[in-house]
Amino acid sequence: MEMPGIDRRSALLGTFALGIGGVAAGQTAPPAVPGRKVPGPPDPRETIELWPNGAPGMPATPPVETVEERSKDPRLADRAVHGITRPRLVVFRPEKPNGTAVLLFPGGGYRWVVVDKEGYEMGRWLAARGFTAFVLFYRLPGEGWGAGPDVALSDAQRAMRILRSRAGHYSIRPDRVVAMGFSAGGHLCGDLATRFDAPTYAVVDAADRLSARPDGAALLYAVQSMTLPVAHAGSRMQLLGANADPALERAHTPARNVTARTPPCFLLHAEDDLSVPVENTLEMRAALRAAGVLAETHLFPGGGHGFGLRLAAGKPVQVWPELFQRWAEARGLA
Repeated sequence: MEMPGIDRRSALLGTFALGIGGVAAGQTAPPAVPGRKVPGPPDPRETIELWPNGAPGMPATPPVETVEERSKDPRLADRAVHGITRPRLVVFRPEKPNGTAVLLFPGGGYRWVVVDKEGYEMGRWLAARGFTAFVLFYRLPGEGWGAGPDVALSDAQRAMRILRSRAGHYSIRPDRVVAMGFSAGGHLCGDLATRFDAPTYAVVDAADRLSARPDGAALLYAVQSMTLPVAHAGSRMQLLGANADPALERAHTPARNVTARTPPCFLLHAEDDLSVPVENTLEMRAALRAAGVLAETHLFPGGGHGFGLRLAAGKPVQVWPELFQRWAEARGLA
């Protein structure tokens, strides 16, 4: 498939047409703490709303979007958002697009969605290397949505379809859309990779005729199992509630849903992760191999949990982004 050509002038014209200097018309701004100046690079401004007529299954008492700043270091932002009622993508455009999109799912234990550490910082890293990155601020399953434990998957499926429907606009190839998730966002990524065609919402428009299957999936220190003791207890509680039976656990455990149609995967975990045991990744790897799905796996003895880019610095695990890029190139995804 031939990638549409683009030059610097066209990229800039497209950027300003979508309002990167200000929020695109009719779009909700990215999550932010009102009145607070963000340290470091300015926040991105371009967004894509997922649901033109409002997100389906709104709770009777809608949650209120709230952004909390968790950083104790004035030089670094570490925001997290919950109460999302207008799920949206935040866009990071590269100067020279390589034709590949990466759909990012930050973590947060399904209690919130991390903004900076596993969202914007990764978006900037990818864009600097030619990838067009999209950070998804997805709805949270513990906030009363009609789709219940499938609500975040609904947003992920819809996001994949929207990206493919707008591939020409963003100078990306519809056969080179990669999903990347961290921690609980890694669970969402694994859910999408294995249940991309599950009917979790009613068709909205023509975009929903397109596939939601990612062309590759990167699961980074990912929550995977919903069965204790391997499961991350907090994510399990938010996703399934306190009284989930074994059948519900199996239904939302990605390793139990792997098929031959699951896309190639890049798996990464630190063996000293005390929050999400490495067995989550080992189970996923075994299921992928059993189904004949290509899986590249990297295990590091140290690194802990939630290292992203900033907390990996100075440790052996800091090489992981380059490993991902080489994997993408080897798979024809970059």
